[in-house]
Amino acid sequence: MTHPSPAARPRPPQGGRGAATPGAPGAAPGGPAHRRWWVPYLFLAPGLLMVALFSLWPFVNTVILSFTDSQILRGGSFVGLDNYTRALADPDFWVATGNSVLYLAVVVPCLVLLPLALAVLVRREVPGIGFFRSAFYTPVIASAVVVGLIWQWVLRSDGLVNTVFQRIGVVSGPVPFLTDSTMLLVSAMIVTVWKGLGYYMVFYLAALGNVPASLHEAASLDGAGPVRRFFSITVPQVKPMMLLVGTLSAISALRVFTEIYILGGESGGPGGGSRTLPFLIRQVGLGFSGETGYASALSILLFLLTLGFSLLGRRLSKGDEE
Repeated sequence: MTHPSPAARPRPPQGGRGAATPGAPGAAPGGPAHRRWWVPYLFLAPGLLMVALFSLWPFVNTVILSFTDSQILRGGSFVGLDNYTRALADPDFWVATGNSVLYLAVVVPCLVLLPLALAVLVRREVPGIGFFRSAFYTPVIASAVVVGLIWQWVLRSDGLVNTVFQRIGVVSGPVPFLTDSTMLLVSAMIVTVWKGLGYYMVFYLAALGNVPASLHEAASLDGAGPVRRFFSITVPQVKPMMLLVGTLSAISALRVFTEIYILGGESGGPGGGSRTLPFLIRQVGLGFSGETGYASALSILLFLLTLGFSLLGRRLSKGDEE
């Protein structure tokens, strides 16, 4: 009788009776069953600490300061809602709020519609389209200060636009782009739209990439032209992205500061007539006599205004999904 060689003998499986499975009573002390519940939070701790120090605490401190009469070089005492009642009775606050809301009402539709049209155009595969895609995106990576200085040179009284207009006889004198409060606000809006076109164009390019080509093919077979396909297929398919772009651009429009500061100077235009809420907050809170308590109250009001428009955008987005 022959006996099987040692190499031919069947070996017990690795997961036999004697093997300890993870989580079993006989598992090693370092196994998943004995892992401490707080271990994952060790990995989250650095990020949570940064958020608490640089986001949460400044917000809480601003809320606390808004109920005091503190200044930069001295502490303050609790004054309740006096800063808020003062803001509601301050003409400068209402002028700045009106400018911010007007800025939003003009800029947001432009940044919702123009980048969509631009994205539709640059998606076409034509010779040299890569150059135009890069050119449209260049203002996005440029510094806001550099962009403001370029447009200041273009729009000033002896700048490029006024020089060309006067040479061709369109105007007899320089157009007060930067010396009239209304024209200054419009000029800042143009700069904001020009800088934001390429940024939101990328959003729409991502959304257009998810539109099924079969829909356009079927519509073409039914005789629909490019314009009809744009409004009947493209716009409904990218509507959620349009709502997102509208919300983001609204938040940015309410926070605009650099364009007004570069084009209008430290006063915010002639007589401060072009100041927005962030600009007014800076003016009130800076300097040796800066009123940090009142500036904090204005910041909270700006936060509530921004939150209101954000919730409105979310409401419209949810209604569209339903």
